[in-house]
Amino acid sequence: MTTTPLPRSLGAWLKTLDAVVLPAAAGRYARVQQALGDSSLSMREISDLIQESPALALTVIREANRSAASTSKPAESLEVALSRIGLKRAEVLFAKVPAAQPNDIPAPLRQLMLISSHASQQANGLFASRLARLWQEIHWSSLLFLSPVWALVAAHPELLEIWEQRVLVKHEPARQVEQSLLGVSLLELCIATAEHWGLPRWIAQGYRLLNEHRRMLIKALHIARDNEHPLHQQQMLDADPALRRWLTLPSNTIVLANGLALSAHHSWSGIHSLRWQRLAGLYLQVPLAELQQMTHQQAAISARAIGPTDLWHPAQGLLWPWESTFQVEKAAKLPDTETLAQWREHCRELLSVPCPFDNVLQLTATACKALTCSGMQRVLVLLVDRKQHRLVVQQASGLPNEANRLSLEPEQSQVLHRLLEKPALLRLKPDNLAQFTALLPGALKALFPSEHVLLRSVGLDDRVVMLLVVDQNNTAFSEMGLQAFTKTVQCIERALTTFSKRAR
Repeated sequence: MTTTPLPRSLGAWLKTLDAVVLPAAAGRYARVQQALGDSSLSMREISDLIQESPALALTVIREANRSAASTSKPAESLEVALSRIGLKRAEVLFAKVPAAQPNDIPAPLRQLMLISSHASQQANGLFASRLARLWQEIHWSSLLFLSPVWALVAAHPELLEIWEQRVLVKHEPARQVEQSLLGVSLLELCIATAEHWGLPRWIAQGYRLLNEHRRMLIKALHIARDNEHPLHQQQMLDADPALRRWLTLPSNTIVLANGLALSAHHSWSGIHSLRWQRLAGLYLQVPLAELQQMTHQQAAISARAIGPTDLWHPAQGLLWPWESTFQVEKAAKLPDTETLAQWREHCRELLSVPCPFDNVLQLTATACKALTCSGMQRVLVLLVDRKQHRLVVQQASGLPNEANRLSLEPEQSQVLHRLLEKPALLRLKPDNLAQFTALLPGALKALFPSEHVLLRSVGLDDRVVMLLVVDQNNTAFSEMGLQAFTKTVQCIERALTTFSKRAR
């Protein structure tokens, strides 16, 4: 926790968040600065460059709307906001924004901004084309919807980890945790921040939907469950005109888009994701299967636009088969007789005395082969440095070449930190995936886009020295497969002990 007391009231939090200056990625920052000095570019072209940096876009819109009394209507888009303050004022504002290399910006903040970019793409693809007159409001409101939380995480990044641990892992009620950590409701803080900053009006309306219109939301979710019978859904909406009018409000599109992006970030096939998909399907009046195809397409477009990153993007989870809520899990195939014979031979080598390995590289190579022959189709063997500050890949199998360059910092992941405290096994599966996926490094999730993963830390003399990450291409582990993995780990532990006592 931070050494200074956290604010405990709305007023104190608003003052804290108001003082936060979000950093901008250096490359995009430089392009914007150059554009501001280029007289040949139009206001629209400069706006298009600024929108590549959510932090800079937020800065402009906040400044343009800071004095609501001076305008009849708050600026709902970046282009309008930039026109109001002018390019010279924008230059002065941006001079106060720190430019940083992406890796120097805290990962939780970058991850939240990625989710916001994904939400904006979902909003543009699903709703803006149908409500073309309102596309500016849809685009900017969906992109900046989580901006109050950006500032919160930038000011106190430890709060995100604590919230994830208590809500996602320990299943404590979210509102109770928020009250304990912040002293106020997170939704009420977001409403107050959005209004204080003069953000597009749909943003505060969206948070009020979640905070004050929960009865309407629950009624809509109940109707949305009957997605296979659209006529019955329409009859239920016709019987409740107030609900029908509320559901079809254009401002609801930004909540739907952010709900889709946030839930997909944890699991495409999770119950929360399914609820938002059904609700979006009810709004658009399309079948669930069609809505899912549309959201998958928009996720892929978003990932391509963002480009290579060390963060997790839900589109990466679509590259491999994933079990939907309605499908029966398939267990992985068992290794054939020849492969099992190779596994036994590798295990015998690991158990040999005296130690047959001249160096750690040879030992981990045999360990990797043993795990592969035991039925694991993707294998990652990472070594821990002596100070336990870094995990570095030593062996990889069934993974792309970039896996060999992977390096992880355990202090940035609650899961890795716990695994390095003592030898332990974490088995990820559909019923606990949402608890832990947010606590894993994005680069690791990108290599294992799976709902069935084993993470096992291996110890030597009361100190964890190795981490094994394996899966079977997103198929469920059989009991025999788990036994083979356990036996292989035991052999690796014996090999490490023998290697540590070998004659020098």
